[in-house]
Amino acid sequence: MIDDLDLGFDEPERGEKGRHRRGFRKRKGGSGGGRGKTFLALLMALLLLGGIGGGAFYGFDRIQNYFVTPDYDGSGSGEITVEIKNGALLADMADALVAADVVKSQKAFIEAAEANSRSKNIQPGTYKLRKQMSGASAVTAMLDLKNKIVNGLTIPEGRTSFNIYKLLSEKTKVPVKDFQAAAKDPEGLGIPDWWFKRADGKKSVKSVEGFLFPDTYEIPPKSTAESILKLMVNRFLSVSGEMKFADRVQEERGGVSPYEALIVASLAQAEAGNKDDLGKVARVAYNRAYGEFPCNCLEMDVTVNYYLESIGKPTKSSKQMTAAELDDQRNPYNRKLRGMIPTPINNPGKQALEGAMDPPPGKWLYFVAIDKQGHSEFAETYEQHQRNENKAREAGII
Repeated sequence: MIDDLDLGFDEPERGEKGRHRRGFRKRKGGSGGGRGKTFLALLMALLLLGGIGGGAFYGFDRIQNYFVTPDYDGSGSGEITVEIKNGALLADMADALVAADVVKSQKAFIEAAEANSRSKNIQPGTYKLRKQMSGASAVTAMLDLKNKIVNGLTIPEGRTSFNIYKLLSEKTKVPVKDFQAAAKDPEGLGIPDWWFKRADGKKSVKSVEGFLFPDTYEIPPKSTAESILKLMVNRFLSVSGEMKFADRVQEERGGVSPYEALIVASLAQAEAGNKDDLGKVARVAYNRAYGEFPCNCLEMDVTVNYYLESIGKPTKSSKQMTAAELDDQRNPYNRKLRGMIPTPINNPGKQALEGAMDPPPGKWLYFVAIDKQGHSEFAETYEQHQRNENKAREAGII
């Protein structure tokens, strides 16, 4: 009978002035039972009261979950893919796994991860897992590289958007035309409108060129052209933001806008034969377009090649270019165009961005490669430049 069962609670004691005082009666030789006996008593009471209805068992389940981590047993069954996004914390990973019914609770995965010193090596990406795995099994599976779906693609520095679309299409089988269509809306891909502001009075031309950051990307299965380009744009925004590229350009480059500096970074990326010279080539571009160069034009053949590629024609070396191609008036990237060209001509890497953001001081207007490692000599006057060209000829470079 319930009357004969000691559930661990005491009768209320009478305090002063007849008030009831709640408390526990201290037992002989002990501290009064403690939490373990209280839980046991609750458990027994709920079991005895089971006839009252399902609510009692629901209450017991709630209590049990408080003391015991809900977890599946074993390594699970079936197969399912789960994406762990960049920057995901353990709790974010756990949420994704619970949503896919890989683990039973967030707590099960987090406790298992915290107990495994290697769990910090779990990387963003897409994993092939099983349903209803124990937390420990899920952690072990995610640390096994065989379960990570790798669809990596490296985009080299200095590639044009046209070339990148081909690389992406070959890797993902998404048609090039899909990338071209997605690129028509740069702001829809996440590029803020302010990035296209110019300080030189020229009309703003909105293009995705320059914003597809060169890096190695793990492309999730079933990605669309839009989602892939968004991934690359987001990487550009993250890297340029960490560098404070836009802020420093506006503060330090004397009225040049971040977009114009991005164009300069692309020019340096295309023209510099060695990474050591990226900053110096950027300085030449600034000096030619905004300084005392006679035509205030860039006079760089790489801009002609960008135009040729944009209209579907093969690119050429400087020697192969005809006079008509070099000075085509229909070409908005004409090398004789005064000031800065309309858009970047490729997608520059971090070092090229740094060179355009903070170029070394100098009045150089000319440069020419003088060794097979691509290093250039820089000159302030055309006479100095001619002497440097002689060095290049002697070295067999030109």
